[in-house]
Amino acid sequence: MLQQILPIARNAFVESLRQPIFLLLILLSGVLQVFNTWNTGYSMGYTESGEVSGDNKLLLDIGMSTVFVAATLLAAFIATSVLSREIENKTVLTVVSKPVDRPLLVIGKYLGVAGAIMVASVTMLIYLLFAIRHGVMSTAADELDGPVLFFGLSATLLALVLAAWTNFFYGWNFPQTAVSLLLPFTSIGYFLTLCVSKMWRPQSPGVDFKPQITIACLCLMMAILVLTSIATAASTRLKQVATIAVCAVVFVLSLLTNHLIGQHVYHNEYFGIVRQATTLDAVRHELSRPGDSYRVELQQDPTYPVKPGDSFYFGPSPNGSAMWVARHEKFPGDPADGGEFLDAGRPFALVVTESKGRNLTIKVAGNGAGSIARPPAEGDYAFIRPTEVSWGALAPWAMLPNMQLFWMIDAVSQNQGIPVGHAILAGMYGLAQIVVFLCLGIILFQKRDVG
Repeated sequence: MLQQILPIARNAFVESLRQPIFLLLILLSGVLQVFNTWNTGYSMGYTESGEVSGDNKLLLDIGMSTVFVAATLLAAFIATSVLSREIENKTVLTVVSKPVDRPLLVIGKYLGVAGAIMVASVTMLIYLLFAIRHGVMSTAADELDGPVLFFGLSATLLALVLAAWTNFFYGWNFPQTAVSLLLPFTSIGYFLTLCVSKMWRPQSPGVDFKPQITIACLCLMMAILVLTSIATAASTRLKQVATIAVCAVVFVLSLLTNHLIGQHVYHNEYFGIVRQATTLDAVRHELSRPGDSYRVELQQDPTYPVKPGDSFYFGPSPNGSAMWVARHEKFPGDPADGGEFLDAGRPFALVVTESKGRNLTIKVAGNGAGSIARPPAEGDYAFIRPTEVSWGALAPWAMLPNMQLFWMIDAVSQNQGIPVGHAILAGMYGLAQIVVFLCLGIILFQKRDVG
């Protein structure tokens, strides 16, 4: 199987790099990043400590959007060039007539296109990192970043000059050679830029390296791979214009999935946000055994009445989509009687035993082992009832691609660290989406007349 897939993937990869639109969109993305440093100075001087602050927050947002849109257009153009056009020209018949199964053809084409798109995406993201290092030109008095201009322009011009030279003397394909050289040259140029300050003084590369932005870029690349699988699936039945239209519609809808469908999936209403939570046990800091207690202080008074005896739920989401507390029945006993909480044979419950304004006391009734993932912490949303799930809305919400899971700009801009676990889950979600859309493409191509 690999002996059949790899040549197909290699051919699709090389053919993708040879498309003039491929080089054009990469260079256009780089030019737009230069313009972004000039026209994103609209944050009114608002600054915070973090990887991006002030005007650079808007620069990162617009820069990421530039890469996302350019890669989406590139995926639609390239996917139709290597598959839909071959179907129209009947050249694909020479492949499927050998004995090469149609599913292997679709998978091979996707791998080749995805590899080419990754080459383009990494190059465009390096241009973005150059722009982030340079920063926004907020005023005419701001100084240019000499190393960024020198190494960035040198890498680009050197790749184009060498591509033109090899094309003239050896007949090598100009776009393919230029794209192949841009990736290593810009990578080396960016590393050299990190090694010197704006004043050309040597420094450690870690000084200007942005790990959180790098993680956000990796998540964005996974989103681009998902869109590439959609373009590949669409190109098995549609022509170029229709494939581009499908990719554009999916691109927009995937960013609006949470607003259009996601808000109707989970139904709950939080009454407050935890400011701090402290244990009432000087020895144990867990919340699992019968009688374990915590004092919870909210950021403000509850938005609706909370009284002793109510259940207490908390989680990281304001709609209650992910609770740290297992669903349980309301505590039937007297919340003022501490002895009733110590019976390990009782059904588990997390109960409010005292409520005074924004200060609450919560206590575990029954055996809570495994029922509470962790004690409440700052930033958790508090509820008194479990979350209801609308399965009719959950099904389409789960099936449609949701690009918000890959969009980490808000976390970086608000100086919130991106958990590695979330990035891994986003990667697993992206792989699942890719498999689904490739299976859809295989189904659509299976009965396609190519003769």
